[in-house]
Amino acid sequence: MKNFKTPKNKKLLSAVALVALFSIAPAAFGQGNGAAGIEAATAQVTSYFDPATNLMYAVGAVLGLIGGVKVYSKWNSGDPDTQKVAAGWFGSCVFLVVVATILRAFFL
Repeated sequence: MKNFKTPKNKKLLSAVALVALFSIAPAAFGQGNGAAGIEAATAQVTSYFDPATNLMYAVGAVLGLIGGVKVYSKWNSGDPDTQKVAAGWFGSCVFLVVVATILRAFFL
């Protein structure tokens, strides 16, 4: 039997070991499913958009009701800044609805 400690054989043995490592490593470490993993993550993230959009619409509706009550109370008390408060609350509700719609259109 030959001695494998010569420099020529060490280089050959290390080259064979590297080739074996690089051919076995993707299967051993699960690196062959990159595309399937990205597709699964995309499907999971896009499944969150419908509930998140509905949540944003619900928050906008609740804020609209609260804003309506505040504006009505200011209007009944005769405050001079009623128009500013109404514009602020209306703008925030419109912003929430527009953001929800644009995010849905952009990502789906």
